[in-house]
Amino acid sequence: MQELVNIFVKSIFIDNMVFAYFLGMCSYLAVSKTVKTSVGLGIAVIFVLGITVPVDFLINKYLLSEGALTWLGPDFASVDLSFLSFIMFIAVIASMVQLVEMIIEKFSPALYTSLGIFLPLIAVNCAILGGSLFMQEREYASIAEATSFGLGSGVGWFLAIVGIAAIREKIRYSNVPAPLRGLGITFIITGLMGIAFMSFMGIKL
Repeated sequence: MQELVNIFVKSIFIDNMVFAYFLGMCSYLAVSKTVKTSVGLGIAVIFVLGITVPVDFLINKYLLSEGALTWLGPDFASVDLSFLSFIMFIAVIASMVQLVEMIIEKFSPALYTSLGIFLPLIAVNCAILGGSLFMQEREYASIAEATSFGLGSGVGWFLAIVGIAAIREKIRYSNVPAPLRGLGITFIITGLMGIAFMSFMGIKL
């Protein structure tokens, strides 16, 4: 249990998708103009990462890895389908994003309208694919660890986009120099937030 908590906390603060790896920056910058839309997209990302990472873990462990097909028989022990990882992971991500899009459109049409094109673009959000690829690279031992990592990564991305959205709403009333207004000051604030999150690297987990 302690290991699961460690993975969860580390993926939120130390290995934050935005501030540690700068993944998912397109949606992060485009949708973070208001807190309301940022919260909606952030929750959608948590859901997608929380589902796709464990599903991709099972696919990788029982279908794609070298020797994963031994459950079919000894003749399949040497089969290695890891070259299909990208295709399979993206297929799972696209399916989950389509499900999220349908749910939001059904239960929150206003949020669906405000998110616009950026909701289906979760499918090509590199933070989502990055979560599955990091899971594969780190070779988590169980689906519980993969799920903990996926949810933690989603929560970390959620905190990042909601944090920058709250700041962007406040700086509208600040005297920002004209050349830095818009994305300029947003990049500067993102860099400062990334430096701030680096302080969590001192936590011993």
